[in-house]
Amino acid sequence: MSTRWIDRGDTRIAYHVSGDPKSPALVLGHSLFCDRRMWEGLVPRLSERFFVINVEARGHGGSSAPSPFTLEDLADDWLAILDREKVGSALLCGLSMGGMTAMRVALVAPHRVRALAILDSSADEELPAWRRYEYRALAEIIRTVGHVDLIYKIARQKLIGRTTRTERPAVADRVVSWIKQQSPPALYNAVRAVFDRVSIHARLGSIQCPTLVLCGEEDLATPPIRSERIAAGIAGATLRLIPRAGHLSAYETPGAVADELLPFLLQVP
Repeated sequence: MSTRWIDRGDTRIAYHVSGDPKSPALVLGHSLFCDRRMWEGLVPRLSERFFVINVEARGHGGSSAPSPFTLEDLADDWLAILDREKVGSALLCGLSMGGMTAMRVALVAPHRVRALAILDSSADEELPAWRRYEYRALAEIIRTVGHVDLIYKIARQKLIGRTTRTERPAVADRVVSWIKQQSPPALYNAVRAVFDRVSIHARLGSIQCPTLVLCGEEDLATPPIRSERIAAGIAGATLRLIPRAGHLSAYETPGAVADELLPFLLQVP
């Protein structure tokens, strides 16, 4: 695996590549509060068959976020990375914020997308409406106070499934450790980008590439109904639920996710 960077105005984006550059390209996009490590249980298997481009979104990991941004900016970042790597079209796989980004790439540049795998995500605005104000308040706490226990408590409940929290609490502990490593001002911009998003559900009908939608059965952040709406909006999309997994299904149960993801990706023409 090697780390590369691309500058986008005042922002530096880090991404990590692995696998054979001659293989089909696969872009990975992680959840809010995470970084490339969210995919570590899957990357070794994926790299055997694909040229994996594991992007760290603005405000996470090695990527900066000195100014406000939108999910549409994240989609532009992915396209700029594909250009840098001289990839004409790629398979896109995103979880939560990464899935929101992948869908936006497919909407603005359908010729660059061979297939979509959308995990634990949403094409709607944040619902119900009161949750948008709740998360805006959380973002303000992050901006003004920094890292506080309240953030970690919410993250454990929302990001990690009940089964994982009970049987493997160290998984939740590690996710919390990732959050503690993020810059509060940059994380503030990322939280606003996700929770101030507009709905793209009405536009999903224009997506025509093969699409797989996965969701943890215990996901509280983007419950299965959000994945059901994505699958219903994209013609021919397949929906699968991952048992005993929460919002970070790819990190909590990488084996179960790989069993669904790999057969789908390998059958794409």
